[in-house]
Formats: sequence, structure tokens, C-alpha cells
Amino acid sequence: MENLFNDEVMALDTYIMVKLKEKTAQLADSLAKKNRAPIALSMGAPTANPPAMLIEKLKEFLTEDNIHTYSVTRGELYFRQAVAERMKNRFGVELDVNKEVFSLLGSKDGLANLIRFLINPKSDELEKEIILIPDPGYASYGQMVQCSGGKAFPIPLTAENNYMPDMEQVLGNLEAAGLDSKKVKAVIINYPNNPLGASATKEYVQSVIDFCKRHNYLLIADAAYCDLYFNEDEKPFSVLELKGAKDVAVELFSLSKPYAITGWRLGWMCGNAEVISRFGKAKSTIDNGIFKALQKACAYIMNSPEGEDYIAQGNAAYRRKQAIMVKGLKELGWEIDDAKLPHTTFYLWLPIPKKYDSSFKFCEDLLEKSGIVVVPGDAFGEYGKGFFRISYVCSDEKLQEVIDRMKADGFKY
Repeated sequence: MENLFNDEVMALDTYIMVKLKEKTAQLADSLAKKNRAPIALSMGAPTANPPAMLIEKLKEFLTEDNIHTYSVTRGELYFRQAVAERMKNRFGVELDVNKEVFSLLGSKDGLANLIRFLINPKSDELEKEIILIPDPGYASYGQMVQCSGGKAFPIPLTAENNYMPDMEQVLGNLEAAGLDSKKVKAVIINYPNNPLGASATKEYVQSVIDFCKRHNYLLIADAAYCDLYFNEDEKPFSVLELKGAKDVAVELFSLSKPYAITGWRLGWMCGNAEVISRFGKAKSTIDNGIFKALQKACAYIMNSPEGEDYIAQGNAAYRRKQAIMVKGLKELGWEIDDAKLPHTTFYLWLPIPKKYDSSFKFCEDLLEKSGIVVVPGDAFGEYGKGFFRISYVCSDEKLQEVIDRMKADGFKY
């Protein structure tokens, strides 16, 4: 029956995080027997408990009348109002709750469906519509585009361009590759970035907005990590703060990371009213919205003192965890410039040890010998070769054990 699926789906590989989980599960027993039970530094998923008040509110709302009935795809009004209040308080961005805000089953849901709604699928490689994606970037971007019958083209994020490449140069690279810039439908940016942890300046993002306006491209800003930051004076900003952004941009947010509720699947899209409207019409054929009790609990936490305290405490913990990993990795020989360390997200992006010429081989050896699960850079794109990503979301004790195991097992830079 497999051959009944379309060609693009048949060509898809299993998502890298699923593959790593499967591989780790296969090795778990043998690793435990040699005192190397797996420690996962792979998934970008907080392991702390959610805010206590959020759980209490959810319990409270579970018994309300009509709370278990269908919601609406765009999100309940109280959720959209909470989003608008959050965007105003956090970024100074004004939003029309009826035209410029739409609920999502997590930002991944929004990204996948928006890409699918944009692309007219083609089988001929040269005829495929194009979306420009960060490279290295979230592994699902390219797969979402491929599955939709389009073509993903890389926006190279490198140390040389300070992770802020010239978009006209990217377009030049596309045309030099024999592709038609008129087939580009959208540009995805992701700051703070997964997997790099890199941020961008307002001046740079303004230049990307202006680029999209010149070429009539949709700008899709993935802001899943905007609330994970270490310094108050370096808070990530919203694309919608910038001049002309609503003319060409939508921005997607996730509640998963800041409140440690990855399993709840809540987020939102906001920005250009025409895009939100057309997205909403298509999305209404797919689902009936998010469980209302979840929406109501999150509507509370988004603008509450408890929510702000929780984010602040979580960010302090991530800063501490980063310090543990950086100290240990330096002892293992990694040359890490403190001035260039990410001040956002919970990721470290590092070169593989010098004796390796394959990121996959290094990560495989680290798992099979030491039980440490990290992600090969190649999984995030062509420009990820020679690197690996650490997600420092587990306990401080486990992070120190990672360093101790690497020392004991001979993993040095």
C-alpha cells in the first residue's frame, strides 16, 4: 500500500529527532549495563515542570460548562486577546484580534500548513516553486517544502557572514544555480536561531523586510525562541516592530519553549491580515481548533506575573547550564570564544573533533560509547557539515556527567 502515497512523501526520510530516539531506544539496555545510560542532549524540549499556576488554571477550567466542546480554528477570542496583549506588552506591537491573530497547534503546525498552502506542487525540478530557508536551520523546514511539492533553497548562515547573509546575494546564488527568482514564494527567517543560537540585528531584519517588499515575497518569521534570552538588554525583538513588516510578514510563536509545555501544542501566527485570512480559510477545512481549556490556561499565563517569573527563572537556569557545558568543553579542548557565545536559546553549535571528518560518525560514536545523544550538523543543512548541536535542557548534574563521560571515554577536540 506504500506506493499509493505521492512521490514527495515517498522521498521523505524520517525526521532526525525520531531517528535519534529510535537509535537510542535500541541501545538503551546495553548502554545501561556499562553505566552509560543515555543522556539526551538532542531534542529542543525543556524538561522542567510547567508553571504551577498554569497547571492549577488548567485544572480549574476543566470543569467549566462547554469547555470540552469544539473550539474555533482561529482560536477563542480570549486566547487571541491574550496574544494581542502579550504582543503589546512584550514588543509594543498592536494587533487586530479579528484580522491579524490566528491560533496554531504549535508553531510547527502553522509552518507546515502555511508552506503547503503557498506552493503549487510541480514534479519538474526547474518548475518547482521555491521557499528560501535558513541553512543551518530547523530540519523540518526543508522537509515541509519538499512534502508540499516545492523546492527549498538555502540561505547560508555562517560565521563569515555573522549569520546574517545578504539576501540579494542569496538570490544571485539561486539564479547562478539555474533557478528562476520569480518562482520564489517566501523567505523563512529564524532568530533566535535553531540550531545556532544566533541572533540578528534590527537593521539586518529590516533589510530582509525591504528585500521581500522589492521582490513581492512573503516573509515568514519563526520566533519560537524569542522568550529564551540571558540578558534584559538583549531581548529578542519581533519582526512586526519594524517598518513595513505587516505589508509582507507573518510571525509564528510557540508556547512550548518558554513554559515547558511541548506536549500541549499551542502557538499563534500574527501579522499580515490578508495572509492570516487566507490561511484561516484553508485551515478551517483541517481542524476545529485547540482544546479550549488549554487555550484558557495559556491565555492566563501569557500576561501574568507568574508567567514572567517562570520565564526569568528558566532563563537564569539555561544561562547556568550553558556555563557548565562551556567550562567542561573548554577542558576537553574546544576553543570557545566567550564573546561569541549565544545569549539566547538553549543550544550550543560546535565543530566536531579534529580526528573526525563526519558529523554523523562523531555523533554515532558518542552515543554508542558514552550514551550521549547529540545531533549531527548535517541534519540541519549543507552548511551544518563538520558541526554538531547540543541542547542543554537536562539537569545540571546530568550535564556534568556528560563532561565526565567524555573525559573518561576519550572524547576531546
